Amino acid sequence: MKVSQRCKDMIKHHEGVRFKPYRCPARLWTLGVGHVLYPDQGRLPLDQRDAYPLAPKDNRTFSMGEVDGILSADLIRFEVGVAKLFPMVLAQGQFDALVSFSFNLGLGGVQRSTLRQKVLRGEVEAADEFLKFTRGGGKILPGLVKRRNDERALFLS
Repeated sequence: MKVSQRCKDMIKHHEGVRFKPYRCPARLWTLGVGHVLYPDQGRLPLDQRDAYPLAPKDNRTFSMGEVDGILSADLIRFEVGVAKLFPMVLAQGQFDALVSFSFNLGLGGVQRSTLRQKVLRGEVEAADEFLKFTRGGGKILPGLVKRRNDERALFLS
């Protein structure tokens, strides 16, 4: 199964879209919709990441087509992961919501989540589990509240 354009648009809305490389809060060179340019940079200690250079070929403004292509390629991993973690037949909205959630939380976090447990058991209130994942740094973040409400609505659509 593949995500819908609606899902891609929602992820872009919540993640933001950047056309020039920038350093994310973890000090990693990032582009587009949260795409880490150099995964090996993430293996460095935080205090050494600023010394990691931006490759000359990446020091430019990327087009919307390039950003969309990078996002589509990045989403494949999450589409495959969601299909493995949720082996039952999912409606498009359910699949899209779970991929968006996974893109933000990570597949490992989804694997251990109460959301996954409830979806696998077919519990009606599974959609409400999205709303439990709204904290960052121990605080409720308004942006995550909005995103989780959007994912819940998409799951129920």
